[in-house]
Amino acid sequence: MNLINTAIPDVKILEPRVFSDARGFFFESWNYKALTDVGLDLDFVQDNHSCSTKNVLRGLHYQTEHAQGKLVRVIVGEVFDVAVDLRRRSPTFGKWVGETLSAENKRMLWIPPGFAHGFVVRSDTAEFLYKTTDYWHAEYEHTLLWNDPALAIDWGLTEVPVLAAKDAAGVLLKDAEVYP
Repeated sequence: MNLINTAIPDVKILEPRVFSDARGFFFESWNYKALTDVGLDLDFVQDNHSCSTKNVLRGLHYQTEHAQGKLVRVIVGEVFDVAVDLRRRSPTFGKWVGETLSAENKRMLWIPPGFAHGFVVRSDTAEFLYKTTDYWHAEYEHTLLWNDPALAIDWGLTEVPVLAAKDAAGVLLKDAEVYP
């Protein structure tokens, strides 16, 4: 497993070692020892799988209690994935990083607890998998507004995205409940 740093040191890109031949490919998408060998000692409790169509934007979601770390990847299609640092004491508070994740590049993104997370689908469809370090608790979930000018996230959109009602009603960073 190859670990790649991002502009926010706690968010990591993971590149698995892929074995390809005429039959297709094989890789380990999760191997506890391989990740601990690169410094990520993670315990996951839940796997999630979503399927979305082109231009769907999901997020930016986070939980203030039972904060979730997420290891995310795409198995069909392509997304632009974003993590926003919501740890008030962090030197990167309010900053974001984004990465293209696709079935083709097989990259994964580690987003630790304390971050909001979202993605926009760039392909006709995308299937998105993520492992979480805590369970989903609806009562603690919050949503940042995807187009908050203070965040200035460059989603690479050419048209208005398709949003769930909760995503369209997200709050601005200045009004958001954040982590200490």
